[in-house]
Amino acid sequence: MSRIAPVPRADLPEKTRTSLAYAEKIMGFTPNDVLTMAHWPEFLAAMEQLVAVIYKPGALDPVLKRLIATITSGAAGCRYCQAHTAHGAAHMAGGDAEKIAKVWEYQTSDLFSAAERSALDLALAAGTQPNAATDEHFRELKKHFSRQQIMEIMGMIGLFGFLNRWNDTLATELEDKPLAFASETYSADVWEAGRHKPD
Repeated sequence: MSRIAPVPRADLPEKTRTSLAYAEKIMGFTPNDVLTMAHWPEFLAAMEQLVAVIYKPGALDPVLKRLIATITSGAAGCRYCQAHTAHGAAHMAGGDAEKIAKVWEYQTSDLFSAAERSALDLALAAGTQPNAATDEHFRELKKHFSRQQIMEIMGMIGLFGFLNRWNDTLATELEDKPLAFASETYSADVWEAGRHKPD
């Protein structure tokens, strides 16, 4: 059970309902973390702006963006965000199911390019505590990605650094769609709901 209960949908002010509608559009379900952030409407509005900039179509492949977030979240131990982003890679960004299922084998799987490996290597290192990112990670990135693409990679890593702390600290309860997707896609040694399991 979440340590701060989400605001009931019926109690949301009109402006906050707009933020929720945006979150539902990019995620494909009603996210409990947004309903928790709704206790502080100004904060939620600021988060919506940040998410909108980072998630909008840009120079980086949208499936890779979400897989970066999956790896970052998994490295940080946030199973809530790990489930959300894997679900999003498949159902919102149209990613290949086998590739998403094998994302934790990216270093050895033929499904991943050298460019993708370099981005996911940074995501894994940056999600680890203490942060394990090195100059070598960026030397590898620069072989494959433009400056703008690297900024978008960092945008996803940075955003999920915050969201991982928010959701793991609050034990935000997982919603049905991402819970089912992660449970069906990953084995227990890669993913489990843990503190985010619904009561």
